[in-house]
Amino acid sequence: MKKRIRVSPSVLSADFGSLASQIKEVEVAGADMLHIDVMDGQFVPNITIGPVVVKDIRKVTRLPLDVHLMIANPELYIDRFVEAGSDMITMHIETISGARLKKEALKLKKLGIKVGVSLNPATPLSKIKSVLSFVDLVLVMTVNPGFSGQKFIPAVLPKIKRLRSIFDGDIAVDGGINHKLAAVLINAGADILASGSYIFGAKDKKTAIERIRHASG
Repeated sequence: MKKRIRVSPSVLSADFGSLASQIKEVEVAGADMLHIDVMDGQFVPNITIGPVVVKDIRKVTRLPLDVHLMIANPELYIDRFVEAGSDMITMHIETISGARLKKEALKLKKLGIKVGVSLNPATPLSKIKSVLSFVDLVLVMTVNPGFSGQKFIPAVLPKIKRLRSIFDGDIAVDGGINHKLAAVLINAGADILASGSYIFGAKDKKTAIERIRHASG
């Protein structure tokens, strides 16, 4: 049975001067969850938000919060993001060992928090094979992480197809996604699409979300 395609607007592309109203706008427009990129200036060359902002986002929406930890030593900060109201914690395999990720995953699942593992465009699937059995989601980066508005890297497509053949959980993609690319990604096996500037930059956010959700026809 084909999974329902879910759309996750990436908060990094929102106008932080009116963040609450922008989040409400995409919630009303039909977003399934919110993608929150946390960057520390070490693992990626940018600094974004921390637990305080996640806590404030939690106050203004009922949407599930997928908190994407693009940070070094994520295990040191997980508890704070859980306390702030995260529904899912996604960690990069480049920043944590498989054994430590498993330990954190078991702890998170006891709290009812879903667990994701992410990998950069250049990171092979072999790096995450040992953790696939205890994560709910794999987030495949389709751009080099750090800044919003980057161009999609086509070479990632075969990786998504291979991943779908060995993983039954959710496959999310993040980076440079619009309705045209969404069709290709869905056909490759993705079922959660994180999109920032395409959604938050649209005058009609409901139409933008629906175009992504139904991109494969």
